[in-house]
Amino acid sequence: MDHDEVLSLFDHQMRQRGEGAERAGDVVRQVGADGDWNGVVRSGLDSATADAAIAEQVRYFTDLGRDFEWKLYSYDRPDDLGARLRAAGFTPEPEETLMVAEIRDLPTDVELPDGIRLEPVTDAAGVDLLADVHEQAFGTSGARLREQLLAQLARTPDTIGMTVALAGEQPVCGARMELHPGTDFASLWGGGTLPAWRGRGIYRALIAHRARIAAASGYRFLQVDASSQSRPILRRLGFAALSTTTPYVYEQRP
Repeated sequence: MDHDEVLSLFDHQMRQRGEGAERAGDVVRQVGADGDWNGVVRSGLDSATADAAIAEQVRYFTDLGRDFEWKLYSYDRPDDLGARLRAAGFTPEPEETLMVAEIRDLPTDVELPDGIRLEPVTDAAGVDLLADVHEQAFGTSGARLREQLLAQLARTPDTIGMTVALAGEQPVCGARMELHPGTDFASLWGGGTLPAWRGRGIYRALIAHRARIAAASGYRFLQVDASSQSRPILRRLGFAALSTTTPYVYEQRP
Protein backbone atom coordinates (compact mmCIF):
# COMPACT_ATOMS: atom_id res chain seq x y z
CA MET A 1 0.00 0.00 0.00
CA ASP A 2 1.37 3.40 -1.01
CA HIS A 3 0.86 5.43 2.18
CA ASP A 4 1.01 8.87 0.53
CA GLU A 5 -1.40 7.81 -2.21
CA VAL A 6 -3.92 6.36 0.24
CA LEU A 7 -3.69 9.40 2.55
CA SER A 8 -4.38 11.66 -0.45
CA LEU A 9 -7.37 9.49 -1.40
CA PHE A 10 -8.65 9.58 2.18
CA ASP A 11 -8.29 13.36 2.33
CA HIS A 12 -10.16 13.80 -0.95
CA GLN A 13 -12.96 11.29 -0.40
CA MET A 14 -13.53 11.43 3.34
CA ARG A 15 -12.52 14.94 4.37
CA GLN A 16 -13.50 17.03 1.36
CA ARG A 17 -16.43 15.17 -0.14
CA GLY A 18 -17.82 13.03 2.67
CA GLU A 19 -21.52 12.40 3.12
CA GLY A 20 -23.22 15.49 4.52
CA ALA A 21 -20.17 17.71 3.99
CA GLU A 22 -20.63 21.33 2.99
CA ARG A 23 -18.00 23.90 2.10
CA ALA A 24 -17.92 27.26 3.87
CA GLY A 25 -15.04 29.24 2.41
CA ASP A 26 -11.82 27.39 3.28
CA VAL A 27 -13.59 25.06 5.72
CA VAL A 28 -15.46 21.82 5.10
CA ARG A 29 -17.99 21.05 7.82
CA GLN A 30 -20.64 18.47 8.51
CA VAL A 31 -23.96 19.65 9.86
CA GLY A 32 -26.24 16.89 11.06
CA ALA A 33 -29.80 16.76 12.22
CA ASP A 34 -30.60 16.63 15.94
CA GLY A 35 -28.56 13.89 17.58
CA ASP A 36 -26.08 13.61 14.72
CA TRP A 37 -22.39 14.50 14.81
CA ASN A 38 -21.49 18.09 13.92
CA GLY A 39 -18.05 19.42 13.16
CA VAL A 40 -15.30 20.67 10.89
CA VAL A 41 -13.75 17.80 8.94
CA ARG A 42 -11.19 19.74 6.90
CA SER A 43 -9.75 23.21 6.47
CA GLY A 44 -7.38 24.89 4.06
CA LEU A 45 -6.09 27.74 6.20
CA ASP A 46 -2.94 29.76 6.78
CA SER A 47 -1.75 32.08 9.53
CA ALA A 48 -3.60 35.03 7.96
CA THR A 49 -6.99 33.31 7.67
CA ALA A 50 -7.13 30.79 10.52
CA ASP A 51 -8.44 32.94 13.38
CA ALA A 52 -11.26 34.45 11.33
CA ALA A 53 -12.28 31.01 10.03
CA ILE A 54 -12.34 29.58 13.56
CA ALA A 55 -14.44 32.49 14.83
CA GLU A 56 -16.86 32.09 11.95
CA GLN A 57 -17.42 28.39 12.70
CA VAL A 58 -17.94 29.14 16.39
CA ARG A 59 -20.58 31.73 15.44
CA TYR A 60 -22.23 29.38 12.98
CA PHE A 61 -22.62 26.44 15.37
CA THR A 62 -23.47 28.72 18.30
CA ASP A 63 -26.35 30.15 16.27
CA LEU A 64 -27.53 26.57 15.75
CA GLY A 65 -27.16 25.90 19.47
CA ARG A 66 -24.91 22.90 18.91
CA ASP A 67 -21.65 21.66 20.32
CA PHE A 68 -19.22 20.69 17.59
CA GLU A 69 -15.83 19.16 16.94
CA TRP A 70 -12.90 20.34 14.84
CA LYS A 71 -10.95 17.30 13.59
CA LEU A 72 -7.33 18.40 13.36
CA TYR A 73 -4.90 16.18 11.46
CA SER A 74 -1.13 16.37 11.84
CA TYR A 75 -0.67 17.64 8.28
CA ASP A 76 -3.21 20.48 8.61
CA ARG A 77 -1.98 24.06 8.42
CA PRO A 78 -1.03 26.41 9.90
CA ASP A 79 1.32 24.54 12.22
CA ASP A 80 -0.13 26.29 15.27
CA LEU A 81 -3.79 25.58 14.42
CA GLY A 82 -4.21 23.54 17.58
CA ALA A 83 -3.03 26.44 19.75
CA ARG A 84 -5.40 28.78 17.90
CA LEU A 85 -8.31 26.42 18.55
CA ARG A 86 -7.48 26.26 22.25
CA ALA A 87 -7.29 30.05 22.41
CA ALA A 88 -10.78 30.17 20.87
CA GLY A 89 -12.25 27.98 23.61
CA PHE A 90 -11.85 24.47 22.17
CA THR A 91 -10.77 21.56 24.37
CA PRO A 92 -8.50 18.90 22.86
CA GLU A 93 -9.31 15.26 23.46
CA PRO A 94 -6.64 12.52 23.37
CA GLU A 95 -4.72 12.22 20.12
CA GLU A 96 -5.65 9.30 17.88
CA THR A 97 -3.81 7.63 15.02
CA LEU A 98 -5.35 7.47 11.55
CA MET A 99 -4.79 3.85 10.52
CA VAL A 100 -5.83 2.28 7.21
CA ALA A 101 -5.68 -1.24 5.80
CA GLU A 102 -6.57 -2.71 2.44
CA ILE A 103 -9.41 -5.12 3.16
CA ARG A 104 -8.03 -7.84 0.89
CA ASP A 105 -4.98 -8.04 3.17
CA LEU A 106 -6.98 -8.48 6.40
CA PRO A 107 -8.11 -11.71 8.05
CA THR A 108 -11.85 -12.20 7.70
CA ASP A 109 -12.24 -15.49 9.58
CA VAL A 110 -14.11 -14.76 12.79
CA GLU A 111 -12.57 -16.78 15.64
CA LEU A 112 -14.39 -16.31 18.94
CA PRO A 113 -13.59 -17.67 22.41
CA ASP A 114 -15.85 -20.43 23.69
CA GLY A 115 -19.14 -19.08 24.98
CA ILE A 116 -19.01 -15.81 23.01
CA ARG A 117 -21.44 -15.00 20.23
CA LEU A 118 -21.95 -11.94 18.03
CA GLU A 119 -25.33 -10.28 17.66
CA PRO A 120 -26.27 -7.44 15.29
CA VAL A 121 -27.70 -4.26 16.81
CA THR A 122 -30.91 -3.31 15.04
CA ASP A 123 -33.07 -1.56 17.64
CA ALA A 124 -33.02 0.70 20.69
CA ALA A 125 -32.44 -2.21 23.09
CA GLY A 126 -29.30 -3.17 21.18
CA VAL A 127 -28.11 0.43 21.17
CA ASP A 128 -28.51 0.47 24.95
CA LEU A 129 -26.24 -2.59 25.20
CA LEU A 130 -23.65 -0.95 22.95
CA ALA A 131 -23.70 2.27 24.97
CA ASP A 132 -23.42 0.32 28.23
CA VAL A 133 -20.31 -1.46 26.93
CA HIS A 134 -18.88 1.92 25.92
CA GLU A 135 -19.37 3.28 29.43
CA GLN A 136 -17.75 0.27 31.09
CA ALA A 137 -14.90 -0.07 28.60
CA PHE A 138 -13.92 3.59 28.34
CA GLY A 139 -15.18 5.02 31.62
CA THR A 140 -17.14 7.84 29.98
CA SER A 141 -20.84 8.58 29.63
CA GLY A 142 -22.60 6.84 26.76
CA ALA A 143 -25.52 9.29 26.68
CA ARG A 144 -24.37 11.26 23.66
CA LEU A 145 -23.30 8.10 21.82
CA ARG A 146 -26.71 6.54 22.49
CA GLU A 147 -28.46 9.60 21.04
CA GLN A 148 -26.20 9.65 17.98
CA LEU A 149 -26.60 5.94 17.22
CA LEU A 150 -30.38 6.02 17.59
CA ALA A 151 -30.50 8.93 15.14
CA GLN A 152 -28.30 7.06 12.63
CA LEU A 153 -30.32 3.89 13.00
CA ALA A 154 -33.53 5.80 12.31
CA ARG A 155 -32.28 7.88 9.38
CA THR A 156 -29.57 5.88 7.60
CA PRO A 157 -29.71 2.26 8.77
CA ASP A 158 -28.04 1.00 5.57
CA THR A 159 -24.82 2.93 6.27
CA ILE A 160 -24.16 1.77 9.83
CA GLY A 161 -23.55 -1.70 11.18
CA MET A 162 -23.39 -2.31 14.94
CA THR A 163 -22.45 -5.50 16.75
CA VAL A 164 -22.26 -6.66 20.36
CA ALA A 165 -20.36 -9.68 21.63
CA LEU A 166 -22.30 -11.53 24.32
CA ALA A 167 -21.21 -13.99 26.99
CA GLY A 168 -24.56 -15.54 27.77
CA GLU A 169 -26.72 -12.44 28.05
CA GLN A 170 -23.90 -10.16 29.21
CA PRO A 171 -22.49 -7.74 26.61
CA VAL A 172 -18.68 -7.84 26.85
CA CYS A 173 -17.59 -6.01 23.71
CA GLY A 174 -19.24 -3.69 21.21
CA ALA A 175 -18.24 -2.16 17.91
CA ARG A 176 -19.71 -0.42 14.91
CA MET A 177 -18.85 0.32 11.29
CA GLU A 178 -19.94 3.15 9.04
CA LEU A 179 -20.17 2.65 5.27
CA HIS A 180 -19.49 5.71 3.17
CA PRO A 181 -21.25 5.41 -0.20
CA GLY A 182 -19.30 6.81 -3.14
CA THR A 183 -15.94 6.27 -1.42
CA ASP A 184 -13.44 3.43 -1.11
CA PHE A 185 -13.58 3.56 2.70
CA ALA A 186 -15.54 1.99 5.51
CA SER A 187 -14.68 3.23 8.99
CA LEU A 188 -14.47 1.32 12.25
CA TRP A 189 -15.60 2.83 15.55
CA GLY A 190 -15.97 1.67 19.12
CA GLY A 191 -14.30 -1.67 19.66
CA GLY A 192 -14.56 -1.37 23.42
CA THR A 193 -14.06 -4.52 25.52
CA LEU A 194 -14.83 -4.88 29.21
CA PRO A 195 -11.57 -5.10 31.19
CA ALA A 196 -12.20 -8.65 32.42
CA TRP A 197 -12.61 -9.89 28.85
CA ARG A 198 -9.59 -8.27 27.22
CA GLY A 199 -6.79 -10.33 25.73
CA ARG A 200 -9.07 -13.13 24.51
CA GLY A 201 -9.31 -12.15 20.84
CA ILE A 202 -12.80 -10.65 20.90
CA TYR A 203 -11.63 -7.27 19.57
CA ARG A 204 -9.75 -8.99 16.72
CA ALA A 205 -12.80 -11.11 15.92
CA LEU A 206 -14.97 -7.99 15.60
CA ILE A 207 -12.47 -6.46 13.18
CA ALA A 208 -12.57 -9.60 11.03
CA HIS A 209 -16.37 -9.60 11.23
CA ARG A 210 -16.60 -6.03 10.01
CA ALA A 211 -13.92 -6.54 7.34
CA ARG A 212 -15.99 -9.37 5.88
CA ILE A 213 -19.10 -7.15 5.73
CA ALA A 214 -17.17 -4.25 4.16
CA ALA A 215 -15.62 -6.54 1.54
CA ALA A 216 -19.05 -7.94 0.62
CA SER A 217 -20.27 -4.35 0.21
CA GLY A 218 -17.49 -3.53 -2.27
CA TYR A 219 -15.23 -1.36 -0.12
CA ARG A 220 -11.45 -1.36 -0.57
CA PHE A 221 -10.15 0.10 2.70
CA LEU A 222 -10.94 0.05 6.40
CA GLN A 223 -10.10 3.21 8.35
CA VAL A 224 -9.76 3.62 12.11
CA ASP A 225 -9.05 6.56 14.42
CA ALA A 226 -7.06 4.35 16.77
CA SER A 227 -6.44 4.86 20.46
CA SER A 228 -3.14 3.94 22.06
CA GLN A 229 -4.75 0.69 23.28
CA SER A 230 -5.97 -0.50 19.89
CA ARG A 231 -3.02 0.72 17.80
CA PRO A 232 -0.70 -2.27 18.52
CA ILE A 233 -3.42 -4.80 17.73
CA LEU A 234 -4.35 -3.04 14.49
CA ARG A 235 -0.69 -2.85 13.44
CA ARG A 236 -0.28 -6.60 13.93
CA LEU A 237 -3.36 -7.20 11.79
CA GLY A 238 -1.93 -5.14 8.92
CA PHE A 239 -3.15 -1.59 9.47
CA ALA A 240 -0.69 1.22 8.70
CA ALA A 241 -0.46 4.59 10.47
CA LEU A 242 -0.92 7.45 8.00
CA SER A 243 -1.35 10.46 10.29
CA THR A 244 -2.54 11.49 13.72
CA THR A 245 -5.78 13.29 14.47
CA THR A 246 -6.92 15.24 17.52
CA PRO A 247 -10.58 16.07 18.17
CA TYR A 248 -10.98 19.66 19.41
CA VAL A 249 -14.39 20.04 21.05
CA TYR A 250 -16.34 23.28 21.41
CA GLU A 251 -19.19 23.16 23.92
CA GLN A 252 -21.88 25.81 24.04
CA ARG A 253 -21.74 28.07 27.07
CA PRO A 254 -24.79 28.13 29.37
